[in-house]
Amino acid sequence: MATTVTLSDIQAARCTLRDVIFATPLLPAERLSEELGAKIFYKAENTQFSGSFKIRGAYNTLSRLSEEERDKGIIAASAGNHAQGVALAAQQLGIRATIVMPERAPLTKVVATRRLGAHVVLSGATFDDAGAMARQQQEEHGFIPIHAFDDPRVIAGQGTIGLELAETLPNLDLLIVPIGGGGLISGIAIATKALCPDLRIIGVQAAGCAPVPNSLAAGEPIAVPTAHTIADGIAVKCPGELTLPIIHELVDEIVTVEDNEIVLAIAHVVQNSRMVVEGAGAAGVAALLSGKVQPNPNQVTATILCGGNIDGNLLSRVLEQAMARQGRYLLVYTTVGDWPGNLAPLINKVAEAGANVVDIFHRRAAWLAPVDRTGIEMVLEVRDKAHGQTVIEHLESAGYYINQGAYTHWPR
Repeated sequence: MATTVTLSDIQAARCTLRDVIFATPLLPAERLSEELGAKIFYKAENTQFSGSFKIRGAYNTLSRLSEEERDKGIIAASAGNHAQGVALAAQQLGIRATIVMPERAPLTKVVATRRLGAHVVLSGATFDDAGAMARQQQEEHGFIPIHAFDDPRVIAGQGTIGLELAETLPNLDLLIVPIGGGGLISGIAIATKALCPDLRIIGVQAAGCAPVPNSLAAGEPIAVPTAHTIADGIAVKCPGELTLPIIHELVDEIVTVEDNEIVLAIAHVVQNSRMVVEGAGAAGVAALLSGKVQPNPNQVTATILCGGNIDGNLLSRVLEQAMARQGRYLLVYTTVGDWPGNLAPLINKVAEAGANVVDIFHRRAAWLAPVDRTGIEMVLEVRDKAHGQTVIEHLESAGYYINQGAYTHWPR
């Protein structure tokens, strides 16, 4: 079927955006390429103004409003990135903006949106809940709605990423794009399929909010009942009326990734490419790391790091959990005699093995340890899993009974 947005629409959007955005870098993912045997690149939209690609579609839409529409003011619902993109575009164009965000939207996104001059209303638990409130506000105040994805002007703006990809990487074989409501992948697919017709495009959704596969099977947008994922930027419970047919026509495959896979992907990008990405931004990397998408040897592959607006507290928890999954944190239970001076020799043995004590706790009655001993719980930082095993063996050789599981039956 014919799409609602054409290549010429995207090229026109590029002219509109020429002095508003910058062409984000296409960076080699060296470690990931080495691990998978392909030539993998990151399109770093996390470095774009407002921290995501959303300024592209937002500005392209707002710039095409009439003077009468601008005078009425605009309203948008967003989990965070569209909010900042709309707020920034509205600020540059002198338009009053009201943004409705979920009550649990990341604080960093709420604060950034307010800093850009928008009036922020917090309502509901999800993007879709915020959308309902935005429609109510629109009816009450006569605001002009700016949809996050289901608008041809938004789709055309996001499609400018596809133009940049086709120009900087004309031999691209495989492209992996995160999907929320579908505006990003729709615009990119229209542009890249027109310019690189042999390109294979795979969309990625978070397993905790993945309505696209069922919607494609049904032939119409079908909402999922809940949205539960750390990838709040793509936690959209129902794809768009405009975007779903484009996805059906131009996207070759859809895969889903679990939150634990997204956690490892965020950490992988931070640790190996020294860039901060949010959950949605890491979805494509998660698909590659988990094997959900497997490039052929030497296949030229790219994924979109679509956003970097992650809350600092969440990022710290993500990195800690990733380090635990990578074997960088070791949880050890043991006991020592319950009298002064017996903890120091244990700590010295840990140091001899080259491990670092992150946390240490004394446990007594709750562990059912012998009454003349006290339980010790240690979180140790080690180099990797092999080093962790070396640390355990060193402690055991010094006479300590080491337990990494339950702590109910302790030898004397």
